Amino acid sequence: MSSTAKRTSSSSSLSSWGNHQSKDNPLCYGDITNQRSGSPPRKLGLGFTLICKFVQPLKFHYCSKKTNQTKPLELLNPSDLGKEDDDDSSNLGEDPQLCGAFTCDIYEHNLRSSEAKKRPAIDYMERVQPNIDATMRAILIDWLVEVAEEFSLPPETLYLAVNCLDRYLSGNVITKLNLQLLGVSCIMISAKYYGRGSVRAPLRQVESFCYITDYTYSRNELLEMESCVLNYLKFELTTPTANCFLSHFVPQGKREEVPSSHLLFESLASYLCELSLLDYAMLRYAPSLVAASAVFLARYVLHPSRKPSWSSTLEHYTRYRAQHLEACVKNLLRLCHESPSGDNVVAVRKKYSKAKYKFAANMFYPSSLPVPQELFL
Repeated sequence: MSSTAKRTSSSSSLSSWGNHQSKDNPLCYGDITNQRSGSPPRKLGLGFTLICKFVQPLKFHYCSKKTNQTKPLELLNPSDLGKEDDDDSSNLGEDPQLCGAFTCDIYEHNLRSSEAKKRPAIDYMERVQPNIDATMRAILIDWLVEVAEEFSLPPETLYLAVNCLDRYLSGNVITKLNLQLLGVSCIMISAKYYGRGSVRAPLRQVESFCYITDYTYSRNELLEMESCVLNYLKFELTTPTANCFLSHFVPQGKREEVPSSHLLFESLASYLCELSLLDYAMLRYAPSLVAASAVFLARYVLHPSRKPSWSSTLEHYTRYRAQHLEACVKNLLRLCHESPSGDNVVAVRKKYSKAKYKFAANMFYPSSLPVPQELFL
């Protein structure tokens, strides 16, 4: 695992956090608030050992429409479900795996109606939380991004963990002391939710999650917090996140891109969506709106001169017109140039600066967009 530079706080409200990251172990932050005993920040020396291995993805087989031969279907990435046979890419919407005949009904009457029921409060930081702020939340989620990467957890695990985190914080006061405990409990819950009965997110022992905090929290503390979160959420974990909507929108967006740019387009949209997790202000937008806006901005970055930037196909599948996306798109573009916590939040940009994501974070992002009349028609 590559070494990550120490993070320093640029906010006076975070002065107590200090350099919470170990030089030898970027993920083992210990108590990231450094408030347990009131002592100066500890310098951790425990080396992080990658305890997970890549899991062979489960492969199903379906019958090719033209050759009647079995063909493997990779289930590792949800967005791959939008891919058709190479010789029939024009009929993307006819893939039986996508349930094309029911897509609109599933999307509008299930996903869109469900997202409103399990969204966190958009003002909980001001109304409920006297001990933490948006910067601390950003640093915690940035760390969860690294944990998900090192454990090779699929994207939906991270998104559900953040959803559980925000929903719990919407109704429960948390201290700086227990903020990291809450975060690691949420990603443990999410890993269990997506891992049970599936090889995509293998189950991990509780000790694994204690280890990544350098045993700042005990096994019993972690299990107790897990119980508190689950009981507060009434065990209602099934909820559509921005990643869920993204896996629905991206295959439709690919239909209007040349095959050579499909992976870059998908990586751009994923990068923009993941950046939105860090910014507390983005909670004002519904997950479906964030996903649609990420697709819109990804299309614009790839083809700045294309007019209009939004197509009738995407409008049909997303149920959003271009003018509905304007405010969210501008905020996503702002996040491409600004960090919610300065130099403390770098994990998402590092992740998408790799070749496997086609260096999406290194793309040129304009500082501003054209006037709305030209772009949001």
